[in-house]
Amino acid sequence: SFWALRRPAVPRRLPQTLAVTIARMGNEELFEWTYSPADYFEEPFEGVRDDYVLKVLPGHIEARVASSKFTENPGIREEIHASLNDRFLGVQLLTFRPYELSESRRTCVHPDGRRDIFIELKAGTILVTGGTVDIRVTNAAGVVHDSKAERAAEKRRFAELIQLHRPSSPTLAAMLTSFGNAIRDPQNELVHLYELRDALSAEMGGKSNALAAIGLPSSAWSRLGQLSNDEPLRQGRHRGKSAAALRDATHTELQEARDIARSMLSLFVDHLAKKK
Repeated sequence: SFWALRRPAVPRRLPQTLAVTIARMGNEELFEWTYSPADYFEEPFEGVRDDYVLKVLPGHIEARVASSKFTENPGIREEIHASLNDRFLGVQLLTFRPYELSESRRTCVHPDGRRDIFIELKAGTILVTGGTVDIRVTNAAGVVHDSKAERAAEKRRFAELIQLHRPSSPTLAAMLTSFGNAIRDPQNELVHLYELRDALSAEMGGKSNALAAIGLPSSAWSRLGQLSNDEPLRQGRHRGKSAAALRDATHTELQEARDIARSMLSLFVDHLAKKK
């Protein structure tokens, strides 16, 4: 199922605290980003990677790199940015919400606290409406169900999957781009969602191979084609054939197409994970 995703390897955690790790760096490069919506990940998290320390807070991200490491590999800044963007793409798939991630600001932090700021931050903003109702159930033994915590954990897990597999899979990268375009271009939403089906077919050598490889039901594959191609919908691919009878897709129809596209993406990611 869509939610039955393979758990990826978690970031390597060192026995010392983040504060101790950072203190041992000497001069360090601090890279900072802003992002919106500020609750995109719902809960803050932090971790130690091989070459940097990462902290994700509501609306703000920090990555700390030893200055010596940055001198050896200046491209690490772009590598971290790309890795962060992969995380956002993973969460976007689960939430169908757009996001904005700024460029990073670089600051050199000296052991004595002095700071050298190199560039100005260029932040993006976005207006998001709506919300999610969360349920938290407790008994005498403690919390037994916390929908917000479970959803946040699922976001982190799927973000890790995308971060792991997108750089090596042009097909996954193209599918994620199409899914993002569907969010940002609602007038052509079904056109963009159908591109995921095309990408899978091209990658696997046709419908039959694609369905067999990822385990998607044939009915779901056909339904996305029906909504995108056959129904007289303004958001669809062949609207010129029935211009006089066009109608807007209903919320139910759009949600159905989104769910099928999500399933295609998640099952394909699972397929990539099994090949590792």
